[in-house]
Amino acid sequence: MSFRISVSGAAADAVRRTVPGLVSDLVASGITAQDATLWGPEAEAESAKRLGWTEAVAVSRPLVAEIEALREQLEADGVRHIVLGGMGGSSLAPEVITRTARVGLTVLDSTEPGQVLAALGDRLEASALVVSSKSGSTVETDSQRRAYEQAFRDAGIDPAKRIIVVTDPGSPLDESARAAGYRVFNADPNVGGRYSALTAFGLVPSGLAGVDISEILDEAETIELSLAVDTPENPGLVLGAAIAATAPLRDKLAIVADGTHIVGFADWAEQLIAESTGKEGTGILPVVLDTDAPELTADLPDVQVVRLVDDAGDQIFSHHDTGEIRVSGSLGAQLLVWEYATAVAGRILGINPFDQPDVESAKIAARGLLDARPAPEPAAFVANGIEVRGTPEVIGASSDLESAIDVLLEELPENGYISVQAYVDRVAHPEVARIRDLLAARSGRPVTFGWGPRFLHSTGQFHKGGPAVGVFLQITQSPVEDLAIPERPFTFGQLIAAQASGDASVLAEHGRPVLTLTLTEPATNVTALLDAVG
Repeated sequence: MSFRISVSGAAADAVRRTVPGLVSDLVASGITAQDATLWGPEAEAESAKRLGWTEAVAVSRPLVAEIEALREQLEADGVRHIVLGGMGGSSLAPEVITRTARVGLTVLDSTEPGQVLAALGDRLEASALVVSSKSGSTVETDSQRRAYEQAFRDAGIDPAKRIIVVTDPGSPLDESARAAGYRVFNADPNVGGRYSALTAFGLVPSGLAGVDISEILDEAETIELSLAVDTPENPGLVLGAAIAATAPLRDKLAIVADGTHIVGFADWAEQLIAESTGKEGTGILPVVLDTDAPELTADLPDVQVVRLVDDAGDQIFSHHDTGEIRVSGSLGAQLLVWEYATAVAGRILGINPFDQPDVESAKIAARGLLDARPAPEPAAFVANGIEVRGTPEVIGASSDLESAIDVLLEELPENGYISVQAYVDRVAHPEVARIRDLLAARSGRPVTFGWGPRFLHSTGQFHKGGPAVGVFLQITQSPVEDLAIPERPFTFGQLIAAQASGDASVLAEHGRPVLTLTLTEPATNVTALLDAVG
């Protein structure tokens, strides 16, 4: 399947106006040649060590045989179930790859104790764990590894035979994993996490789960030349201009999977675009939507719609003036095109697409809370078993659950968005995601939905670094059953609570309105919550 893109309306105008300049500036060939100067002098030091993804196809080819050999060895040892402990791009790329291939993979990108316990209890004796982290310092991944090591030992299984590590060469995790006898795959250190889909981070867990990863690389290879040449038809230039050069800027990008064979791609693209562009008060906010989402019929002037389809047509410029972007292509090609397009968008917006300065602020706040472990802040009030907390402008004018939600929505500016952040067990309570459509219909504005702490490595950067037009609804839960983290002075329940509280405090420091609703009895509180929102 070849890659195709068609644009119309404001997106087509942006392409006509912007792409010729990108071509004359040799941006596409410059990215391919890893020219670190393309994003300005302030970004040069970071860019110089973050462009390895442009040669990921060639660099990753030797991994294929190693991964296939290890898969055969694991199968001979009775392993039938692969679990991935990773965050951000380390988990979202394997998730879309395996879901599209219809291959089973348990993605553990949460610290909610119920979700961790469910993963640990799922076929442990037939399981292997892939630990994916560039440094190993990611607290979520480190905690998941510790839990699995203990569970394997308790079951009489040697962890060295069941844990596989993907990390940068020479990282602390690389050294400790090799000392422990774990199988280690080193990834290219010159690739950031969100651009790592075609590196060991995307390929090792996918290949061990049973995906034909050589096919993914073949698909990406088919588009490499088109992305490297400086022509008006270059799909990376066209897509980058379409999403970042509309005038005025349509800074909410509604990503809709509309009949595509690729499953979950919008979630991967969301973290790539949000974390790359949301900084210095600007950025593109991806909004993952179903085909019947309220935003798609609201005619919002700041929303650009992009549809992922299986046939985008034969021409760049659509015959139908729908004002949309339509893209189609194989998964491998899509991954590489969107990486190029995001780098191009960063140049157009005048920001560094390879750093994430505001992600670290929430991590620091969470670590401070874990070190101090203060008593929880008292709830402003409790309604239907749901504890209500929030920033003063939200709580000060609230008397019950419904009015608290009303006040939060009153803080929403005309060009704003709502962010729903659900720090709950998404396996046990997937229905919490229904809140997204309810709020979109009620507010008439774009609404993003993220499972915490997963979104902290994705849209979390945009929330603090992007335009200050968001209002934030946090949903947390009291653990139904907590779980200790081996050799750590805190539990998974305390960790996820600190992550939620830490992020809320950083959002408040940035002047963002926050409403936090804690489900004390999740099984019964979810219905009350949905009723209050609707």
